[in-house]
Amino acid sequence: MDDDQGLTAGRRPALRRRAAALLHRRPRLRLSLLLSAPLAWLVAGYLGALAAIFVTAFWTTDVFTGEVVRQFTLANFQTLVDEPVYRTVALRSLGVAAAVTVIDAVVGVPMALYMAKVAKPRHRPYLVIAILAPLWAAYLVKAYAWRVMLAEGGLVNEALKPFGLSGPGYGLTATVIVLAYLWLPYMILPVYTGLERLPDSLLDASGDLGARPLRTLRSVVLPLAFPALVAGSIFTFSLSLGDYITVKIVGGRRQLLGNVVYDNIGAANNLPFAAAVATIPVVVMLGYLAAARRTGALREL
Repeated sequence: MDDDQGLTAGRRPALRRRAAALLHRRPRLRLSLLLSAPLAWLVAGYLGALAAIFVTAFWTTDVFTGEVVRQFTLANFQTLVDEPVYRTVALRSLGVAAAVTVIDAVVGVPMALYMAKVAKPRHRPYLVIAILAPLWAAYLVKAYAWRVMLAEGGLVNEALKPFGLSGPGYGLTATVIVLAYLWLPYMILPVYTGLERLPDSLLDASGDLGARPLRTLRSVVLPLAFPALVAGSIFTFSLSLGDYITVKIVGGRRQLLGNVVYDNIGAANNLPFAAAVATIPVVVMLGYLAAARRTGALREL
């Protein structure tokens, strides 16, 4: 009995050494084993959920019982195409996402440029912390804070009153403003990272050749920072396209795609139609990512 236990105990270190030697000789096998658990979670949890959405989109709901009818049909997508209201909501959602992305690019690029090339190196970590600080507050807290500021008699109206102006109130403009504020750090940080890797010698060479600052910005900085800018736009565009909470808080009566999905899951209890609506931003983002990949933006993420 003791001899058998000794043999078993002696085999374990040998097996471990053999396994270690095998993994050392086969780096691809080692990498595959390390990534197996995350990839399994990705396939089962994320891609599996997307597959379930696409499958559910081809089902319908019985109008009398409310039960899901698991039969293949294109009725949900036909409704999306035939009903003008859904085309309007889809175009409005794309317009809001594009407007938020443009605003964040216009505001974020100068801020990132200052952080990366103008501010002193010892000050840059503090500027990064300042950019990240709004992300530490809860989403709902920031959204409701904007609701208070945009309300009648709120901070925005009071600040504009001496100039004879008034705030936008609740509506589509307020939605764009709040979303642009919420997602601005996601634009600044990728652009800042891309500009930080830009050699200062290129800027010096441009100045030595007689280029003015605006010409240097247009001909040197922006072309090299463009992949990072596209990387930031992936965040701002996708997050705005799928948002529904901000519209509920400051959007007034306007709806985006996220609100249609939410309403059909809750009040309408029409899960298949909600899944069909949810495929619109997924398909749009797949096309957006395919276009962004050509610019090298995915390497900046």
